[in-house]
Amino acid sequence: MNRIFTENLKKFRISKGFTQEQVAEKLNVNSRTVSRWECGVSQT
Repeated sequence: MNRIFTENLKKFRISKGFTQEQVAEKLNVNSRTVSRWECGVSQT
C-alpha cells in the first residue's frame, strides 16, 4: 500500500474530525476497510 496514501488518509480524517466509521460511511465501505487502509494492510 502506498505509504503517502495511508499517512494522508489518517491526517486528513483527523484534521476534519471524522471517525473511521464516518469516513467508511461516506465512501460506502466497511469501517474495518478504512482501518486497514490507514495501517497500510489492504489495497485500495
